[in-house]
Amino acid sequence: MKNTIIKFAVAAILGLSVIAPIATFATHYTSNQEEVESNIETKILQSLNADSMYNNIKTLAKTPRVAGTQQEDAAVAFIKKQFESYGYKTKVQAFTFNDYTAPHTIGLEVERFSVKLDPQALEYSVSGKVTGEVIDAGLGQKKDLEQMDLTGKIALLQRGVISFKEKMLNVAAKGAIGVIFFNNEPGNIMGSLGEPHEGFVPSVLLTQTEGETMISHIKKYPRAVASLKIEGAKSEKNTSHNVIATKKPNVSKKAKETHDIVVISAHHDSVAGAPGANDDASGTAMTLELARVMKAIPTHTEIRFITFGAEELGLLGSTHYVEHLSKGEISRIVANFNLDMVGSKDAGDLILQTVDNKPNLVTELAQEASTDLNGEPTPYNQGENSDHVPFAKAGIPAALFIHNPAEPWYHKPEDSIDKISKEKLKDVSEIVTLAVMNQTRREYYAK
Repeated sequence: MKNTIIKFAVAAILGLSVIAPIATFATHYTSNQEEVESNIETKILQSLNADSMYNNIKTLAKTPRVAGTQQEDAAVAFIKKQFESYGYKTKVQAFTFNDYTAPHTIGLEVERFSVKLDPQALEYSVSGKVTGEVIDAGLGQKKDLEQMDLTGKIALLQRGVISFKEKMLNVAAKGAIGVIFFNNEPGNIMGSLGEPHEGFVPSVLLTQTEGETMISHIKKYPRAVASLKIEGAKSEKNTSHNVIATKKPNVSKKAKETHDIVVISAHHDSVAGAPGANDDASGTAMTLELARVMKAIPTHTEIRFITFGAEELGLLGSTHYVEHLSKGEISRIVANFNLDMVGSKDAGDLILQTVDNKPNLVTELAQEASTDLNGEPTPYNQGENSDHVPFAKAGIPAALFIHNPAEPWYHKPEDSIDKISKEKLKDVSEIVTLAVMNQTRREYYAK
């Protein structure tokens, strides 16, 4: 809830001040600097347009935007056009990734085995149809397999100690033509082989109960034969994109290499089947709006507005971006404000998340801003499931802005425009705007 006193004060200032373009304050500083800055700050905060953010979310969330699809390409084109309409020179950064199509058919039958099985494919499981004797290969470590001949056989492997990929390659090297993995704890998991590999053989994943029951079965019936079938699985190279708009410093003639850099980011892709209004068209629309209102403000700091592709596939776009920064750029980036799922009316309160659960420049700036605006600091906790992570791993102060707990339709078809709260969009955008302005102002005076 906004601080009522602050709202009245803002309204009063607006009522008394002359409405003038923000750009008129861009480079001129006078003795009444504090009053001028207060007016600029007020005008900028008031210029944030929740309706504009809402409409951009509506445009983006007409369809899912899975990385590497025509729908993502359309989103990239829209974002680029919006940035350019605000006066930015915009770069579209392409990157390739391994795109996996899950199988449409999975089958597993074991001789004399009466228990109904529900085998699941692992990510990067390959298609194929194999029949062979089932052999308990333990954990699939090389030392477990030294005395085994798995030629023409199907290896039964328990999860744990080493990765699914390592287990797979170890038994394939011993001649296995198929693999049955099973969990080492109750419950279902999403298994992955990590990446495509020419040495993979058809494989499935069972629950702990199913796997342990199968071990008992092959002890009772040695040489039991299984038939394993996977159809429709496919791995191929695909392309996604990051969209980057840069605001250059406009109050200094010093060499650009001396300027600090602030990055404001979000991801524009969504998961299959979900329109992704909140995840993360909300963050993308907010990044666009922040770029619009900050275009003409006086700043000694460079500000980069970025929307990343393929976040849902493992932070691929942000990882590519950070990995291709120069050492000089990394040293100059002082903050990453990452916006993910910032608009759902059915999610919880705003929180900040850092990779190490420790405060940094971003949390300090955001807490100062939220205290000024809302009367209390936004709390923070630990979280590493969004695009702030590659920045943090590179030693850059970074934090995620997100509402917690997530809405009930996270990653579901119901993540649609009707679930978006304009009030939440305005609240988060004000906090980030004020935080960035405070940082750029301090950086200016430091120079």
